[in-house]
Amino acid sequence: MIDKLIEKIKFYNPNANFEQIRLAFEIAKKNHEGQKRNSGEDYIIHPLNVAMILAEMNMDTPTIIAGLLHDTIEDTEVTFEDVEKNFGIEIAYLVDGVTKLKKLNYKNKQEKQAENIRKMVLAMAKDIRVIIVKLADRLHNMRTLEYMTDTKKHEKALETIEIYAPIADRLGMSKIKWELEDLSLRYIDPDKYYKLVDMVNKRRQEREDLINRIIAELKQNLTKLGIVADINGRPKNFYSIYKKMEYKGKNFEEIYDLSAVRVLVEDIKDCYGVLGVVHTLWKPIPGRFKDYIAMPKPNKYQSLHTTVIDNHGETFEVQIRTYEMHQTAEYGIAAHWKYKAGVSKSTSFDENLTWLRQLLEWQKDLSDPNDFMETLKVDFFADEVFVFTPQGDVINLPEGSTPLDFAYRIHSQVGNTCTGAKINGRIVSLDYKLKSGDIIEVITNPNSGPSHDWLKIVKSPQAKKKINQYFKIKDREKNIERGKESLEREVKN
Repeated sequence: MIDKLIEKIKFYNPNANFEQIRLAFEIAKKNHEGQKRNSGEDYIIHPLNVAMILAEMNMDTPTIIAGLLHDTIEDTEVTFEDVEKNFGIEIAYLVDGVTKLKKLNYKNKQEKQAENIRKMVLAMAKDIRVIIVKLADRLHNMRTLEYMTDTKKHEKALETIEIYAPIADRLGMSKIKWELEDLSLRYIDPDKYYKLVDMVNKRRQEREDLINRIIAELKQNLTKLGIVADINGRPKNFYSIYKKMEYKGKNFEEIYDLSAVRVLVEDIKDCYGVLGVVHTLWKPIPGRFKDYIAMPKPNKYQSLHTTVIDNHGETFEVQIRTYEMHQTAEYGIAAHWKYKAGVSKSTSFDENLTWLRQLLEWQKDLSDPNDFMETLKVDFFADEVFVFTPQGDVINLPEGSTPLDFAYRIHSQVGNTCTGAKINGRIVSLDYKLKSGDIIEVITNPNSGPSHDWLKIVKSPQAKKKINQYFKIKDREKNIERGKESLEREVKN
């Protein structure tokens, strides 16, 4: 059983500590002996599969070992001290970190979710690898969800799509995110899931023919220019199609990127070279070009996206990126924890976790689980727009945000004194819906203040909270003033 895992690790890290990895497997196998999964399989199959998922991400030896041992402290007689004695303090803390995520005391679902995320945030702040192991654990559990009761399936699938998939997205781990989303949809809305699978399968041959034609034509033209590239069809995950149909009112035929190709090249210069060729061969659709190389997403995702129409009227998307960008796009933060010895947290690693610092701030501010979950779902896990300050800084906000949300994201005082906004140099109303790429200049007046109507305009719970705080302070000041006036009248009388 362990041999397949060892072979996979040898492929990307021939110098791994295989003796320790084998020891971890033997300890897990011995201590899980007699335990069974819901499928009837020996329990050891689960930690072994978790370790395999981590190996597919090219993770370092401590993370692989933590994957093998992640259930031992909770479900067997193995202790923290046992793990430390055999593998050292680093691995003991990793295993303990994953174990602590499971020990939850809660009164209701909302409290459970909020507490679950609080624990994950604290674990991430200590060592991000704890969450990477947890995501691998959840992924394997979702792959084998069919053996659970219907109630449990639905509960786990909802939790996965509301919490685990968005966290994978924030960590830039798109490969994990897509599979978690598709597996969740299968149990949340099985009728629509299988209908969607059927629609995609019916057009599979037609789509494959189109993609093969695109690849052949593009390769031929890139070769003429001396650009070396790997080109392949990019699968569209079912959940993203479902979202566009369900929430954006699109029908199946209207989804542009159902057919898509991905082009991988060595350097950034070639990315733009390929883009030039694509736009020469096929007609670009206005408003469908996105440059995430010049303007990376907060999770450090970089790529060029363009949607074009060929001579037959077929619409398809082309994504262009370097091999390095592709690694980050697929595995995100996990790409920083590859097996290489002496990996240190680089500046980009820290920047990647700026959103984590914001979450830690929210944890301090929002003690009520309902407030915390509402803020997360709207301000953190929602679809986003990426906008610019006049200085060129990128600010990400929930989709549907307004200039007021932007102003309050900059600072409470900027929000409170906002009287107007310019978008791309043009004055707009305060209820204008921001679009990705907008450059926003906030107009302020120090003598101005918020209006109660703003609470209907802003999208972000954080902006609403700051507006409500302003009025609470003002009401308190008014009450104090009234009290003083009342006291003065009493003294005079």
